[in-house]
Amino acid sequence: MGGVTDPVPTTCMRCAVGCGHVQQPVEQGYGLDIVRGDPAHPVNRGLACQRGIRETADPDGEWLTRPLVRRDGELVPTTWETALEHATAGLGRALENASTSVAVLGSGQQTNEAAYALGKLARGGFGTRYYDANTTLCMASAVTAYYDAFGSDAPPPTYDDIPAARTHLVWGANPAVAHPVLFRWIQQSAGEDDSELLVVDPVASETTDGADCHVAPDPGGDLALARAVLARLVETDRLDDEFIARATAGFEELRERLPDVSAAAERAGVSTADVDRLAAAFDASTLVYWGMGVNQSVNGTATAGALIDCCLATGNLRPGSGPFSLTGQANSMGTRVCSSKGTWPGHRPFDAPEHREFVADAWDVPLSRLPDDPGPGPVGIADAIGEDVSAVYAVATNPAAGMPDATGVRERLAETFLVVQDAFRSETVELADVVLPAATWGESEGTTMNMERTVSRVRAATETPAGVKSDLDLIGTLASRLAPDLFDEPPTPETVFDELAALTAGTDADLSGISYERLERDVAVRWPAPEPDAAGGYRYYESELPDDDRDGAAESWSFPTPSGRARFSAGRAAPAPEPPNEEFPLTLTTGRQPDAYNTGVRTRPSDADAPVARVSPATALAFATELGDEERGSPEADAPLSAQDGRVVSRRASVHVRLESDESIPDGVVWLPIHHPAVNDLTLPVVDPRSKEPHFKQCAVRLEPVRTRENRPVATPSSR
Repeated sequence: MGGVTDPVPTTCMRCAVGCGHVQQPVEQGYGLDIVRGDPAHPVNRGLACQRGIRETADPDGEWLTRPLVRRDGELVPTTWETALEHATAGLGRALENASTSVAVLGSGQQTNEAAYALGKLARGGFGTRYYDANTTLCMASAVTAYYDAFGSDAPPPTYDDIPAARTHLVWGANPAVAHPVLFRWIQQSAGEDDSELLVVDPVASETTDGADCHVAPDPGGDLALARAVLARLVETDRLDDEFIARATAGFEELRERLPDVSAAAERAGVSTADVDRLAAAFDASTLVYWGMGVNQSVNGTATAGALIDCCLATGNLRPGSGPFSLTGQANSMGTRVCSSKGTWPGHRPFDAPEHREFVADAWDVPLSRLPDDPGPGPVGIADAIGEDVSAVYAVATNPAAGMPDATGVRERLAETFLVVQDAFRSETVELADVVLPAATWGESEGTTMNMERTVSRVRAATETPAGVKSDLDLIGTLASRLAPDLFDEPPTPETVFDELAALTAGTDADLSGISYERLERDVAVRWPAPEPDAAGGYRYYESELPDDDRDGAAESWSFPTPSGRARFSAGRAAPAPEPPNEEFPLTLTTGRQPDAYNTGVRTRPSDADAPVARVSPATALAFATELGDEERGSPEADAPLSAQDGRVVSRRASVHVRLESDESIPDGVVWLPIHHPAVNDLTLPVVDPRSKEPHFKQCAVRLEPVRTRENRPVATPSSR
C-alpha cells in the first residue's frame, strides 16, 4: 500500500522547541522521503535542525513491525488478537488483586491525546497511584520550583522574549546540542553589541564555545553558586526594591539566611570574581535558562528555586527576561498538562478534593477509584515492582536503560508481567511478555505542546504496516477490554482533544479555546487560551504601555498564589548523597551528545559500541601511568598501551568504556553520555525529596583497566 502523496505539515517530535515540519512520503510503500522546516509554522518559520530531520526521515534502531509474545522464554511474532488477549489477561489478573497492582509508565514522546488517554486509563480505569512518565526524570524539579514561586507550572517567558533579552545566562544546560534551533535564536540575540551569553557548567560544553564567559563550578556546586550570586546582588544593592515590595513575598526571610559570598563560592568551587561576573549580568534584562544539570539532583528543586530567586530579586520578570527552564522531551509540557501524571488535566491539583470530584464526574467513574496523590514517582514505582506492583504497562519509554541503577530495574521488570508499547526494539522490549508495535513520528495524528506552551498539530504523512497501530488506538483497545465503560466510543484524536480541552476550562493551563479547526487556521496557539480568539503571552505580567515605554505605575503582576504574590524559595542544600572517597575517587556526570536520542533507540546501531568516557588529560595520564605500573613485568607490559580501553566502576555496576582525553572535562570528573543503555547501570537511585527526580548527575566512580584482577583505584583526581 502506498502512503499519502501530498506534503503534510506537522510538528517535529525530536525535542521541545516544537518546530513545524513538512513531510513528504515515499512514492511507494511506507515511510518518509523528504522532511524540511515549515515556513508557515509560527514557532520556527522554516528553520529546522538536521538532527530532527534525519531522525524523522531515517532513524536508526530496529523497528517493531509485528506484535510479539513470550513463549518458552523467547519473544515470538503473533497476531494482534493473541497479543491483546495476553496483555488483557496479564493486566486483568493483577487488577483483580488490587487497583495498585498495575503500574503504568508513560512518556514525553506521546501526543497530547495519547498522554491524556493513557492517564485516563491508568487513573480512571485502573485506579492506580503507580503511574508516572519519563518526563519526571528530567523536568520535575523545575516544575516544583515553578509551583513554589508562582503557584503554577511552566516558564513565564516565551520565545518572543529571546531577542529582547540583553543577558542570556545558560545554567546546567547545553542547548547547542539539545535545542539547536532555540540556541540559534540565543546566539543571534547575544551577538548584538549590547548583549552577552554566559554559561555555568562544570564541563566546557558546545554551548560554551561562543560564550562571553564560562563559569565552571564543581559538580553539585550549583545551589551554593546561585546563593552566592544572590548574596552578592544584595551586598552590591543590585535589587529591584520596588518590584520586591509590590509583587513578592518572603524576601526578608531569605535575605537573613543568605551565605557569606566567599564561603559559598568556595563550596561551589569557583572564585569570588566568577560570582561578581554572574551578579553583574543581572543588571540588564536577563533570561536564565536551565536544564538537566540543575534538575537532576537531590538539590534540583532548591537550585531551580534559587535561580528564580535571582530573577525575582532583580525584577527580571518582565518581557525580555525571566526564568526559562529548557524542556528536553518533545511533549514534556503536554504530558504535564494532559496526562493526569502529577496533576489532573489542566494542572488541577491532586490535593484539592473539588478537582478530584470534578474529574471523577467528567469521566463518570467512582470518586473512590481516583487516587488522592500522584504516586511515588518513577523510582518509587520501580521499587514497588515485585511487591505492591505485579504488572507493568510501559508506553514509549525505556526504563530498563533510562532509570538510575538500571540493573536493579531490569531485574525487577524481568520478574513481573510486562506489556511494552513502542515503535523500536529496546532494552525494555527484551524483557516484555507482550510487545505492542506502535506508530512513531510521521505516522501519528494528534497535537503536541512545546516548552513555551504552544500547541500545534501532529499529522500522519504515511500510513503504517498492518502490524503497527497508533498509541491512541492501542490504549483505547485495552481500555475497552479492561475498563469497558471508560470511553463512550473508540477514541479518535479530535474527540479526545475536545474532551481534554473541556476539562482544562477555567484552569491556569486553559486549552478550552483551542480546537482542531482553530489549529487548521492558526497553525499554533499558546495557552492559556480560554476563548477561540485568545492566546497566552508572557505570564503573570501586564502593562498598559508598550514594553519600550513602560513605567512602574503602568505595570502589574498577578500570581495564582494565596497572596497573589510571587514567593522567594526556602530550599536548603542536601549533602551530596555519594561523594568521592579513597575507593571511588572520581565523580561521574552525564550529558547529551549532538546526534543521540534519549536512550538511543532511534540513534544507535543494533550492536552498540562501548560508550565514550571523557576525562581530563590529567585523569587520562593518571590512568595510563597507574595501568603501566600494574602491568609492568607482565607478558603484556611491552605491548602498546591503549588508553582508550577501561572500565568505569561505581558501587552498583562496572561498565566497559572507551576513554577519551578531553580538556573540556575538569580533573576528577568522568563524563558519559545519557544515551548509551549501559550508563545508568552506574547511576544512583536517590531522588530530590520534593520533585522525586533522580540524582543522575553525580555519583562516585573509579577507573580500572579492562583486564584488572583487583578492584582498586587506577585514576585519582589531581588538584585543580
